Amino acid sequence: MASTIVNMPLNVGTIKGLDCLSHGKFNANVLPIRPSISSLPHRRMFVVKASTNDGPIKKLGISDAECEAAVVAGNIPEAPPVPPIPASPAGTPVVTSVDIKRRPRRNRRSPVLRSAFQETSLSPANFVYPLFIHEGEEDTPIGAMPGCYRLGWRHGLVEEVAKARDVGVNSIVLFPKVPDALKSPTGDEAYNDNGLVPRTIRLLKDKYPDLIIYTDVALDPYSSDGHDGIVREDGVIMNDETVHQLCKQAVSQARAGADVVSPSDMMDGRVGAIRSALDAEGFQHVSIMSYTAKYASSFYGPFREALDSNPRFGDKKTYQMNPANYREALIELRADESEGADILLVKPGLPYLDVVRLLRDNSPLPIAAYQVSGEYSMIKAGGVLKMIDEQKVMLESLMCLRRAGADIILTYFALQAARCLCGEK
Repeated sequence: MASTIVNMPLNVGTIKGLDCLSHGKFNANVLPIRPSISSLPHRRMFVVKASTNDGPIKKLGISDAECEAAVVAGNIPEAPPVPPIPASPAGTPVVTSVDIKRRPRRNRRSPVLRSAFQETSLSPANFVYPLFIHEGEEDTPIGAMPGCYRLGWRHGLVEEVAKARDVGVNSIVLFPKVPDALKSPTGDEAYNDNGLVPRTIRLLKDKYPDLIIYTDVALDPYSSDGHDGIVREDGVIMNDETVHQLCKQAVSQARAGADVVSPSDMMDGRVGAIRSALDAEGFQHVSIMSYTAKYASSFYGPFREALDSNPRFGDKKTYQMNPANYREALIELRADESEGADILLVKPGLPYLDVVRLLRDNSPLPIAAYQVSGEYSMIKAGGVLKMIDEQKVMLESLMCLRRAGADIILTYFALQAARCLCGEK
């Protein structure tokens, strides 16, 4: 706290051996201590003020012993007066103070206290940045997701990753837009070692060896049917045959350098099968982030536009979870834990905070939440229409996911939010 010296009349004297008039370091009108030997009427002392506009205060050059002697002698330097009680507005009723022992507002009364007692933190390290990639060289805007693009894998992607790393986001997850000509009913392009995703992983790892790369393990970007699995002629999604393909896909991604493979398909038993396949190929170090509670949600629409991966028929309700179900998430949790998952994910995020908390309370594993495309686009639209403050709602929504129990958040806001947290505009 800044202080200043103000002259004021007091009955003080001089200390033996100290001549204020002749001492080079003192002003004759300023004496910081009360003398105990002789008296000199109407000498002055300093008063401490809370602030000053006169610049830094010069020290008076007296010793600690002299300061203490003054205080012992009763010459206590003055501090600013007790601030007045702020006036209430006219008409405020006069009431007797309520006898409340516990007043929680006491811990919220200033920014410093609120920050000190904040239970949840949010930092760029909590973000995983989902990035859409394609074979082209130009970045293509995604109409339903303002600010998001299909990035050219050799150019725009590398630049976007560099921007994210500059503000502390060093984890990404890749989603490919696969040419229609490479799609098939069995999704064989998913495990092509020279496919779009493996090539991209190799490129990024060559440029940024410490970048953490998550990959998506599912057939829908590669399927001519747009489903996460192989579709039988009667429309049934084949479970075990799909899992066989997913294992080959995960191994291909691990071979390219992926750090975390992320099965989002919701086939039964796929985590255990993928773990065994990775271990058999020497990729024991590669982690699995399982989409443990992935719901058949209507919030995915913009994402499917981004990848052109809408189902050609039907829906995904026979393998993704019913949005009405809560306890069922525990069944998926226990299965994924027992099969060797390293991270458990809930998707969507904000509408499913109860499920995030359920997993957090029932597993020691890290919990991830996916703030999906629909959540992102609604906040963006509300901001454009000036119905909400986009930045504040963005940060609040991410904080809510952390508060519910998410250790990491997959969010299209990763770069924008990290810039805000780092103080950039």
